[in-house]
Amino acid sequence: MHSLSQPLQPSNMPSSQATTTRCLSCGSDALSVIYDVSQVPVHSVLNMKTREMAISYPKGDIRLGFCEACGFISNIAFDPSLHEYSSDYEETQGFSATFNNFHHRLATRLIDRHQLHNKDIIEIGCGKGEFLTLLCELGPNRGVGFDPAYVPERHSRQANTDIQFVKDFFSAKYTSACQADFVCCKMTLEHIHPVADFVGQVRRSIGNRVDTDVFFQIPNISYIFRETAFWDIYYEHCSYFSLGSLARLFRRCGFDVLDLSTDYDDQYLMIEARPNNGRPSTPLAQEEDVTELTRQASYFAENCRRKLTMWKQTLSDMNHQGKRVVLWGGGSKGVSFLTALGISDEVGYVVDINPYKQGMYMAGTGHEIVSPTFLTTYQPDLIIVMNPIYQNEIQQDLDRMGLHPELTTVQS
Repeated sequence: MHSLSQPLQPSNMPSSQATTTRCLSCGSDALSVIYDVSQVPVHSVLNMKTREMAISYPKGDIRLGFCEACGFISNIAFDPSLHEYSSDYEETQGFSATFNNFHHRLATRLIDRHQLHNKDIIEIGCGKGEFLTLLCELGPNRGVGFDPAYVPERHSRQANTDIQFVKDFFSAKYTSACQADFVCCKMTLEHIHPVADFVGQVRRSIGNRVDTDVFFQIPNISYIFRETAFWDIYYEHCSYFSLGSLARLFRRCGFDVLDLSTDYDDQYLMIEARPNNGRPSTPLAQEEDVTELTRQASYFAENCRRKLTMWKQTLSDMNHQGKRVVLWGGGSKGVSFLTALGISDEVGYVVDINPYKQGMYMAGTGHEIVSPTFLTTYQPDLIIVMNPIYQNEIQQDLDRMGLHPELTTVQS
């Protein structure tokens, strides 16, 4: 763990492993390390079909560099060549009623705010296609989705819905596809290292159209800092934003920021923007300045070790008492929690409601992912919920199964 006072030094490592020494959002070299962890799995939601594969999967380092000029935060040790986005990438949250209710509410809000009826929509990083399908069915609208992890067999839609999917990364070769009325990009920008290049490419693809609105959703670094949520930092997420740093990036890339907000218990940032065609843009009231974000980052850096120590001690005590502990949540949060703590036998299993994860293994540690019904046999003493927003939904599942373990959240 490091404080904000440690400046970066130029690296002599090979180019594939070199430390980034300039901010990839604003270009400043005023970067300081606020968090580092070594040898974590480079993928945390790629399905690991054997324990051996999970334990031996390639690892990389995380060194979060904080830009003291614009507030952007990125993994300066990130190596994109280690990534493998394919049909085995299991990112969907669509098996949760809580998440689906949020998705439906968000789609309805965007349709109403941007008058998305009989319009052309593209989604960059569409995953399994659930959200684009909602936008197109509720509008109704026409859609094109881009994602190398898209799986046609997993996608259901109304027969008359006009949607196409491109099983590829969005890039300049698809410029013509951006001739749309609305561009959506959810939970994707955090996976992009050269963020200014990416947002700039979206802006260039829109061209001279002044009526094309864009919507991005990403994790909220201010939430991570406030909750000292070390489990929300993992290798796939190489870029982190606050409301202010996100708005500043979009303005630099030629957008007017129409709206900024947070949702999903403050875990997600939302930005709505429109090409500004050179007109000056005024910051919104909810944008924090870099001084405030520096304070938040300092709080995280100073308190993260305490949170790690607390969880290590708690799990060690439970293990010595012979208590059975499971995690609920087989995604990135669970992988980060286990690997950051160096957990092995202290946790028996990981539960996930996604049937495509069940029978797989957690990257880095090899813990088996099981279905909720497995708990009726295993009878855990403690369940740690990796995302507090699902606690009520999980409690209802446990009640239906007649199980009464202690239920706590990772933030406890």
